[in-house]
Amino acid sequence: MTDPAATEPLATEPVVVGYDGSPESLAATEWAAHEARRRGCPLDVLQAWPWPRQDVVGSEETYRHAMDQLAFRTEELRPLAGPGPVTSSIVPTDPAEALEAAGNSATLLVLGSRGLGAVRGFLVGSVSQEVLRRAGCPVVLVRAEAAEPEGPVLVGLDLTHPMDDVLAFAFDAAIRRRAPLRVVHIWSPPVSSQYMALQAVGGLKGELSAVERTRFAEQLDPWRERHPEVSVTADLIQGSRSAALVDAAAGARLLVVGRRIRRTLLGAHLGPVAHAAIHHVHCPVALVPHA
Repeated sequence: MTDPAATEPLATEPVVVGYDGSPESLAATEWAAHEARRRGCPLDVLQAWPWPRQDVVGSEETYRHAMDQLAFRTEELRPLAGPGPVTSSIVPTDPAEALEAAGNSATLLVLGSRGLGAVRGFLVGSVSQEVLRRAGCPVVLVRAEAAEPEGPVLVGLDLTHPMDDVLAFAFDAAIRRRAPLRVVHIWSPPVSSQYMALQAVGGLKGELSAVERTRFAEQLDPWRERHPEVSVTADLIQGSRSAALVDAAAGARLLVVGRRIRRTLLGAHLGPVAHAAIHHVHCPVALVPHA
């Protein structure tokens, strides 16, 4: 069967992936190379390191070793990345700043995420968290030594905000992978309902679920009509949004969630659903900025 990317003209915006020689960055660069092939676009491997002063003993040797390591990895990725160019560079600046700047002209940023920590959550480093808060393009976190499984693309919808950018990314990912798409919306009745009589609570839940189903269909149906070639499953799930999304992602090959940046006096931070996804979902997680 023909590769979808092979029939399209080469895109100009690259997939940019962060690299530092760690196992998680090896996994991220491999995933990014396959994604560049799927999209028919360039791959840019970026290593950012605020180098020490040149008069520090060993700094030149360290730099040459890093350059050699980066060049070797770049050559390994060329056969995986398809017809587009594969480039690499070392930027002598703060990694989060370098990746954020690269994201201004990228179609996608890809970062590595370490394995499970002591509390059974994935370890997301400070650089990745900073990029997730600040990047203007979609960002994908790839787990160390974890291949993309053969499952559906999963996307979580928040019906209280426009999600066209998120749905566009999810449908495109499903098309390029020839994978089914599962769309979930997780809802719960208002907290005040716990004080109502059981019969009244049951009636309220029925009314609320009917409203949620209508809003769900209003967001999803135009995309189904636009892409009839995609096999779509839509699920309305009652429960805690963070926990239910993590459970739903079991077996998915890619989770797509919206990334709505919240700003407080302490600075920008991710919402609770995105936070749960990047720390507890096993498959690659794409965070797509939306209004």
